[in-house]
Amino acid sequence: MSEIAVIGAGAWGTGLSIVLGRKGTHHVRLWAHEKEVRESIAARHVNELFLPGQPIPESVSPTGSLEEALQGAEIVVSVMPSQHCRHLFEAMRTYLKRSMQFVSATKGLEETTLLRMSEVIAAVVSSGSGFVPRIGALSGPSFAKEVARGDPTAITIASEDAELAESVQREFSDPRFRVYTNDDVAGVELGGALKNVVAIAAGVCDGLGLGHNSVAALITRGLAEITRLVVACGGRQETMAGLAGLGDLVLTCTGGLSRNRSVGVELGRGRKLPDIIADMHGMVAEGVFTTHAAVGLAHARGVEMPISEQMHAILHDGKSPRDAIHDLMTRTAKSETSLSS
Repeated sequence: MSEIAVIGAGAWGTGLSIVLGRKGTHHVRLWAHEKEVRESIAARHVNELFLPGQPIPESVSPTGSLEEALQGAEIVVSVMPSQHCRHLFEAMRTYLKRSMQFVSATKGLEETTLLRMSEVIAAVVSSGSGFVPRIGALSGPSFAKEVARGDPTAITIASEDAELAESVQREFSDPRFRVYTNDDVAGVELGGALKNVVAIAAGVCDGLGLGHNSVAALITRGLAEITRLVVACGGRQETMAGLAGLGDLVLTCTGGLSRNRSVGVELGRGRKLPDIIADMHGMVAEGVFTTHAAVGLAHARGVEMPISEQMHAILHDGKSPRDAIHDLMTRTAKSETSLSS
C-alpha cells in the first residue's frame, strides 16, 4: 500500500481522496480543517459538509493533524484554497521530506504575489527545508461530485519532472479517471486558474437573461485572453486547446455545479458579492480572488485582458454588469486573430 496525504477536505480534496481510495492500493490520509468534516468521515464515511451523498472508501482516514497526515507520505496532494496555500505549507514544512512528490490540485493564484500554486510551494519548501521539491500541477475539467460518483473524467498532470508526471499518472489513473501528462506547468496552472474568471462572467450572462450567443462569444474571447497571458508567462498556446484550457473553461462556464458560474448568476441578478459569499457556507469560488491577481499579472506582463478587467470592476468596484457588457461590446474594433487584442 502506498501512502498518500491529501491536504484539504473540501469537495475537490474529498473527490480526489475517493478516486485514490477506491483503487485499493493506497492508504490516504485526508487532512481536514473542519472538525465536523473529520467526524462525518470517521463516523459515516461521507463528507456531509462539502460532498454529501458520496461514500468515501475505508482506506481514507481523516485527520486534523498535519504531522499525522504527512507521516510516511510518498505523495502529498495540496487541495486547499489558494489563499491558504502559503500558510499551510509553512505549517507543514517541518514534516516534509526530500523523497516526497508534491501535487498541486488548487486552481488559483496567490492574490498578494500573483504566484501560481507550484511557485508558492517551491518558495516555501525551498526556503525552510533545504531542498527543492518535486512538483506537478493537476488540472482539467473535473467537477468533484461527478468524479466522486465515478463519471468518466480526463485531467492532466503537468510537471517538468517527467518521472513525477508518470508516477502521478500511474497512481491516480483508473478506468473512470484518466490522467494525461504534460510538461507545460505554467500553461496548465494558469488555464485552471483563469477559467474561473471567465466562468463568473458566463454566470453574469445567465443572470441577466442573455442567450447562448453571448456565452459562446464570452467563452471564445475568454480563451483568447487567457491564451495571451499564458504565452506571455512562458506557457504554450497549444496547452490552451487541451484539458486544462478549453476543456476546463467550457465545463466551468456551462456546468450547473460550477461555484464560480453560480456567483456570476447571482451578480447578474443584482445581488451584492458579500451577500453571495455569505450564502456559500464556507465553499470557495476561486475566481473572486483570481480576478484581482489576473488583472495584476496582465498589467505586469503588458497583456490586454478586457473580460478580466470588466469582471474586476464588477467584483471589486461595484460596476453594473450591464455597463460592463456594454463596455466590452463597444471597444475599438479589433482583428480576431491578433495576439494583442
